[in-house]
Amino acid sequence: MSLTGAAGLSGWLPALAAETAKDPARKRNCILLWMSGGPTQTDTFDPKPGHANGGPFKAIDTAVPGIKIGEHLPEVAKQMKHMAVVRSMATREGDHGRAMQHLRCGYLPQGAIEFPTLGTLVAREREQGTSDLPSYVCVTPRGMTPASLSPGYLGPRYAPLIVGGRPADNLFYNRSEGSLKVENLERSSNVGGDQARDRLDLLKEMQNEFLTAHPGTGTGSHQNAYDRATRLMRESAAKSFDLEEENAKLRDRYGRNLFGQGCLLARRLVERAVPFVEVVLGGWDTHDNNFEQVKTLCKTVDTAWSTLMADLKDRGLLDSTLVVWMGEFGRTPVINPRQGRDHFPQAWSMVLGGGGIKGGQVLGKTSADGMTVEERPVGVPDLLSTISHALGIDPNKQNMSNVNRPIRIVDQAGKPLKEILA
Repeated sequence: MSLTGAAGLSGWLPALAAETAKDPARKRNCILLWMSGGPTQTDTFDPKPGHANGGPFKAIDTAVPGIKIGEHLPEVAKQMKHMAVVRSMATREGDHGRAMQHLRCGYLPQGAIEFPTLGTLVAREREQGTSDLPSYVCVTPRGMTPASLSPGYLGPRYAPLIVGGRPADNLFYNRSEGSLKVENLERSSNVGGDQARDRLDLLKEMQNEFLTAHPGTGTGSHQNAYDRATRLMRESAAKSFDLEEENAKLRDRYGRNLFGQGCLLARRLVERAVPFVEVVLGGWDTHDNNFEQVKTLCKTVDTAWSTLMADLKDRGLLDSTLVVWMGEFGRTPVINPRQGRDHFPQAWSMVLGGGGIKGGQVLGKTSADGMTVEERPVGVPDLLSTISHALGIDPNKQNMSNVNRPIRIVDQAGKPLKEILA
């Protein structure tokens, strides 16, 4: 049976959809580890030892015999039985902005259509109206929030809550207060609890009157934003972001940097049924001095990601949480004169792990020089269809866009990677 042909999938996809409908356990949460700038596959998950393009790094064994990865991810290597490496991503966009939109939204810009990001789509499908926490949270250094995080035609109700620190905290985050704070949640010191509740009740009454007199998307979105903010101010929701509740040694294991503490926060949030959490690590646009930069970046990734996988496993959350590691494209196997690697969407790697994934395997293969995909090319729709199925979401479901055109969650060209789906 062809895995990529329509005939081969025609029987399998309806069966999976039926199983998802009757088995709520298939409805999983997602943590996206976004490597902003485009991580080098040759120095991480598709090493080329012995070839000139391979660079100075060695390949090391993992917990799965026969699978080797870059030497600067030794702790991640120990978690390989829970991960599937896709080495055959083949995309077209080498511009950061367009590639980020493509990978995050599944669609390239099309005129006036405002496409929502993956996190927004998951938030819409997994929304729990009774929760005080948002359905989509993004941990990123301030000033590094990409435009591709837009909720698009699904509206601000499903926009991500952005939390984070200064860009300088990206790798060296040592703030002592122990939280990734949501700003402006504390009420003024001269306003008591009863007074605050009275003010919020009055505000709600005024908003309802205004919405009745002036119905529309704008007024509804304004009221929704206030509702989300006031619900976050409740103690149980606000304390979700208080990392001081965690054991200090565990925090050390994650890494005392924004990415590491962001991964810890991601675990806390999926533990509280937040459907989609994204943690951003910038710095991967390594046109110059690639190898020193990648060594530093990998140390941060290795510590945080491996601890996240182990922590999820220890708490019984790994089967219900999909963990995705990727950027917007890869980097050239050929090393440029500045000891850097440039943009390269033609053949690159990403990783899926945890719930919904058959770990301990590699899908696809690139040539000995890393320049071309030799086996099992994977496009963006294929990847997002796979993620949707792993999360228990129907990729063919349609939402009405801002131009009154129904659009599928994933482009109909997408074929899920059956080999790595549990």
